[in-house]
Amino acid sequence: MNDINIKVAVIDMNNGFPNQGMRGIQEILHRYKIYNQLNLTVDVFDIRQKGEVPDLSYNIYISSGGPGNPYDGEGQKWEADFFDLLDRIDDFNLSNNDKKHVFLICHSFQLGCRKYGLGEVTQRKSNAFGIFPITLTQAGENEHVFEGLYNPFFSVDSRDWQVVQPNESVFKKMGAKLLAIEKERPHVDLERCMMAIRFSPYMIGTQFHPEADPIGMKMYLLLEEKKELIIKNHGQEKYDDMIDSLENPDRIMLTQSVILPNFLDQAINALQVV
Repeated sequence: MNDINIKVAVIDMNNGFPNQGMRGIQEILHRYKIYNQLNLTVDVFDIRQKGEVPDLSYNIYISSGGPGNPYDGEGQKWEADFFDLLDRIDDFNLSNNDKKHVFLICHSFQLGCRKYGLGEVTQRKSNAFGIFPITLTQAGENEHVFEGLYNPFFSVDSRDWQVVQPNESVFKKMGAKLLAIEKERPHVDLERCMMAIRFSPYMIGTQFHPEADPIGMKMYLLLEEKKELIIKNHGQEKYDDMIDSLENPDRIMLTQSVILPNFLDQAINALQVV
């Protein structure tokens, strides 16, 4: 396996805004490459700001989160190019043995849900930002990518939008599976949103940030505007709990060490089978 060149395309959806997500994704890929002694190359494509789009020469595609409204790209070339790339990957996988694997994060997940019509993408009543528990469905408990996590598990959530109202007929037609949902809140009369979906055997996406690490999250949590927002929406106790949980090896440290590495295992092991 070491002599195979594994090519990874990372699609940057941040539109030029500063973020910790791209660093998190690239660090996971670097650690994975070193640990497994792989010939793995990574190219980054700034799709929203520069219109850069990867071709079909890559084995693995990871598309990042990003700021803004998931409808901002309607009618714009970059969104059409992104949807076209997903179509071309789907078509390739239908007619080839060496499948290409895709991971969609946050903003990219919302775009994927819009493209395939898997649910309603709507604005939240308030911003969700912080470290929150996420509940696996039965399908999620049987999903290899989540193997090694607790149920519920903890991850970083950062969004003003959500995907709700799963379209059962589209799920059935695509063979898609709902893997995770928001924590149940019996005292709040709001529908829980979809937090992870397996779109196909080769494409998976999460509303949350599996690449987030304690270093990046601490930088965010200590920003005065973020601190005030969390305390306003969730209270001082919740904020203090988030700061404390950064040191907890069973929370986002575990999530970061499990999800994307498991996805890479799955994608790369499939290459070995070919």
